[in-house]
Amino acid sequence: MVIVNKSDRQKQLQTPLDWGKAACDSLIATYTPAQLPPENRWHYHQGVFLYSMLQLNEIIGREDYFHYIKRYVDNIIDEDGNFYFNREELDAIQAGLLLFTLDKETNDPRYKIAATKLKNMFTTFNRTSDGGIWHKDKYPYQMWLDGLYMGGVFAMNYGKEYGAPELLEMVIEQERLMRKHTRDEKTGLFYHAWDEKRQQSWADPDTGKSPEFWGRAIGWYGITFNEILAFLPKEHPSRPEIVKALQDLITGLVQFQDEDTGLWHQVVDKGHDINNWLETSCAALFVYTIARAINDGHTDERFKEFAIKGYRGLLDRMEFNDNGLFLMPEICIGTGVGDYQHYLDRPTCENDLHGVGSFILACIEMQKLLPKL
Repeated sequence: MVIVNKSDRQKQLQTPLDWGKAACDSLIATYTPAQLPPENRWHYHQGVFLYSMLQLNEIIGREDYFHYIKRYVDNIIDEDGNFYFNREELDAIQAGLLLFTLDKETNDPRYKIAATKLKNMFTTFNRTSDGGIWHKDKYPYQMWLDGLYMGGVFAMNYGKEYGAPELLEMVIEQERLMRKHTRDEKTGLFYHAWDEKRQQSWADPDTGKSPEFWGRAIGWYGITFNEILAFLPKEHPSRPEIVKALQDLITGLVQFQDEDTGLWHQVVDKGHDINNWLETSCAALFVYTIARAINDGHTDERFKEFAIKGYRGLLDRMEFNDNGLFLMPEICIGTGVGDYQHYLDRPTCENDLHGVGSFILACIEMQKLLPKL
């Protein structure tokens, strides 16, 4: 049940950072670190949320946030840096983004040991004939958009922190391959996945591309564009190419923004279909992508209005429970690749970690773009 005085609770949240804190505090009040779903697992669901909390904490300095994150990690990684994780998928790497700050702040060697275990996975992954990393071993010869974020951002951080510059070059090459195989020239958007062997039921028999533009996967890709550019030296020869790809993506996204709500649909380019539906996590990721590109100087301020409209649309959707705790609705649960109906039929839930983490990231960038909404 949603509390009646939603507007009063909203009025207490004056800035984007206030909204980000409300989102963090709601999940902290709901779950112990070990209970974050799926419970007691090293998983990107927790990593997406906790890494957004970590970035918020760097701005606002909440000691309880740091200790909450540390408790999650310490529940899984033992005193020698050992832990269980799925060694057959890129998704297992993303939560490793938590380890670099813990290493710096505590000087406890086990965090670097654990990070190195994750880094070493890159040499063991199966690859396509042109070198693209399979998303998961159980999905042979397939590259998924999500994978570039799940493994790539960790790789670049590891390379910077521990002196492995070749990891940045690896990520640049993986991005180039993903763009080559999934980008749509007409819209500037990216298909969810590519099957080199053209064996999957969803694969185009000529190109191997999946048939639809799934919102959240494109959102992970937008995050990664901005992250790559943050690590890339100004003089790097790939920089202009990646900046243009980011600009093209933003140009593509804004043409599909819902005029009434400012949000985006589950399948981004089919908002005209009444069976398609507005999805909050992809909207948050798109707001983040646009706002950060403006904040970091990769695109001009003419796109600012789209970020603001999208963010206001998100705030209009947010709810609060009987205890006044933040609730983010209409988040698509974890989703594989499929046809159009596959995406339409996916269930939604509230306060899923995919969505809350994405919303917090959007709040951080919107605070920089427009301090008070």
